[in-house]
Amino acid sequence: MKVGLIRCSQTEDMCPGTTCFKVMSKKKLAFEDVKEDIELIGVNTCGGCPGKNAVTRAAEMVKRGADAIVLASCITRGNPIGFACPHEKIMKDAIVKKLGKDINIIDYTH
Repeated sequence: MKVGLIRCSQTEDMCPGTTCFKVMSKKKLAFEDVKEDIELIGVNTCGGCPGKNAVTRAAEMVKRGADAIVLASCITRGNPIGFACPHEKIMKDAIVKKLGKDINIIDYTH
């Protein structure tokens, strides 16, 4: 599986993504059912509220080989700041609309 990771712009100053990368490499939590190797194609932020760049960044990672887009837990679960993104559903729906229903969207990392 080739993944593109989209993370929250608000948390990038405090979180280097260590746990997201660890659960991918060890195939834990959101990745526990993945049988094939996981290759990280790219990491980018949503572009800031209201996630205005998530769609174009997801599309670019797909162009570069990603077959799954992962919305990091900072977006969907609020890790580490305790506040999930209020725009998460809109971002996800817009990504699916742009890339089609065949794109695999993973809703969290850890």
